[in-house]
Amino acid sequence: MKLYQSIGPNPRAVKMFIAEKGIDVPRQDIDLMGAENRRAPYTSKNPAGQSPCLELDDGSHLSEITAICEYLEEKHPNPPLIGATPEQRAETRMWTRRVDLKICEPLANGFRFSEGLQLFKDRILTVPEAAAGLKSMAKDGETWLETNFKGPWLAGSRFTLADILLFSFIDFGGQVGQPLDPGFEKLTAWFERVKARPSAAASA
Repeated sequence: MKLYQSIGPNPRAVKMFIAEKGIDVPRQDIDLMGAENRRAPYTSKNPAGQSPCLELDDGSHLSEITAICEYLEEKHPNPPLIGATPEQRAETRMWTRRVDLKICEPLANGFRFSEGLQLFKDRILTVPEAAAGLKSMAKDGETWLETNFKGPWLAGSRFTLADILLFSFIDFGGQVGQPLDPGFEKLTAWFERVKARPSAAASA
């Protein structure tokens, strides 16, 4: 296997997942700022032109955070970061989907359509007039999560892919003008717990 990686929260989530698994995956950096991900030969591996991308031993390629992490979980089931039972896996997928839709996607697009507009305007469809609304949606998702958070992790006692995904984007948001509201006491404490894990530093 080989992981094609770059800067940004998406590859960070996969790198953190790999670090939690304790597995060794060779890596190759892709110059996101120089648009290496938007031209051949990279687009022959991932036509969507996004990072990360995992090259499998048979020469095929996987992209998208959840697809890559699901594959790695099946190949290396311990420690389980998605789940050891159907019930655990379903719970993790539920929380992963929730945070992706409610927080990660609107946060990322809020950045792409505003602070990141000069980088993205010639690469993807951008809607600058939607930026403020998207940032509000991400904040609303965080408010919902603060209200419904039980802890210590999103899936209760299990640290999972959902925590890794959300941490990667919340940490990124703090660097691009969308910091976590310190008034969210439960989420702030959760963020500090994740940040203290060795995988957070290893994937930075």
